[in-house]
Amino acid sequence: MSDHMVYEYEAMFVFPQAQTSDLTGAVSHIEDIIRRADGEIIALSKWGERNLATPIDKNKRALFLLVYFRARGTRLANIERDCNLSELVSRFLIIRADHLTVEEMAATDGRQTLATEAKLRSDGRSAEPREEAAQPVGAAAGGDAASQE
Repeated sequence: MSDHMVYEYEAMFVFPQAQTSDLTGAVSHIEDIIRRADGEIIALSKWGERNLATPIDKNKRALFLLVYFRARGTRLANIERDCNLSELVSRFLIIRADHLTVEEMAATDGRQTLATEAKLRSDGRSAEPREEAAQPVGAAAGGDAASQE
């Protein structure tokens, strides 16, 4: 009986660095995998583009997507199989999300932000702030603490 029950899951999907330029493709790929298993996405957000501790398939950076979804327990094997067979997904981890309420999961939904970022990337602009635009601490106040003494 527990095999036919619907559970909420938390999943982290890792995409290679080359996929970071096609953010829309990565998101739609995850949506397709979940949809094929008759699952329902509660929230999907970009966790970041980060350096990897050890390279995966010669990639030193990767795109991480965090997904909360609802699916039958019997369909989880289909999702795992699709991820293993996918040429886009480098790594993934799926766990039951019993530690969160559905409201807490939904609060993390970043699909609108992802769509905006994907549009900006397709227009040739970066949605991430440039590092050189960041001011050092104290710069806005007219210099460092030593010059104010």
